[in-house]
Amino acid sequence: MSQDPWSRPSLDDLRRVLESIGKPNVSNLRVHERLELSVPAEIRTGRGNTVAAMTREISRTGVGMLHRGSVSPGEVTVRMASETREFEYRVLIEWCHPCDNGMFMSGGRFISNDDE
Repeated sequence: MSQDPWSRPSLDDLRRVLESIGKPNVSNLRVHERLELSVPAEIRTGRGNTVAAMTREISRTGVGMLHRGSVSPGEVTVRMASETREFEYRVLIEWCHPCDNGMFMSGGRFISNDDE
């Protein structure tokens, strides 16, 4: 049976992609510390499409995700869930690049109400 091209990537998919890109040889020069975070997520686009995703990392200012299918840069809603709570954030997707096995990595920054 073939795999649904829009299904949520598994933790194994995420590990394989992260292993294939390796760790950079330079220190993290980002202003905000990033934490590895691998939880199921959904990206809801401005057109109302929903893309199943897994988070890769998160910081105080943004989130990185892995998903099947490309997501256009722009404002989206990202929903994540823990075992006890659901979280919903407005995110400005700033980039989306293809990676292994027909998957895509994307990243964006959180949009606060002050940004409007």
